Amino acid sequence: MKLFDFNDPFFKPLWIRIAVVAVAALWGVFEFINGATFWGVLFVALAAVAFYGLFITFAPREPEAKEAKDE
Repeated sequence: MKLFDFNDPFFKPLWIRIAVVAVAALWGVFEFINGATFWGVLFVALAAVAFYGLFITFAPREPEAKEAKDE
């Protein structure tokens, strides 16, 4: 079981992947500016993990087809 599934079809559009990484990185910078070093490091590290998962090793799965049930 993974904490984050970066290969989910939800992340296939490029703009979503960019937004996820940018929001995490910008929030980390915001925390550093306000003097919250712990939260800044946490969010910048999260942005780095998201960048790695969404751009370096990204291999999206195809959406699962829903089976039609005969009732």
